Amino acid sequence: MRFVLSLLLLVPTAAAATSPIADVLCEPSARMSERLSRQQGASLTSTGLRDPEQVMEVWTAENGAWTMVIAYSTGTSCIVAMGEHWASVPPRDPA
Repeated sequence: MRFVLSLLLLVPTAAAATSPIADVLCEPSARMSERLSRQQGASLTSTGLRDPEQVMEVWTAENGAWTMVIAYSTGTSCIVAMGEHWASVPPRDPA
């Protein structure tokens, strides 16, 4: 049984093999910003304080691609999610 479980752990999944964030997960914040801006044509469009040590950032590109990043107070930023078809939605009036 252990042998079968070990083999299953060695088989790559389709999600892992095609992950767009497989190359870069974390790097210095300045380098992350430059990479998102220059290589992906993204702009920082939203931020929010997660706690005193972390800021959530959303980077979006005109083609609808988006990247969510956590910027840490240590000077490192990490990509936590990426996707397509980003759309800004105006706030709704409370009912």
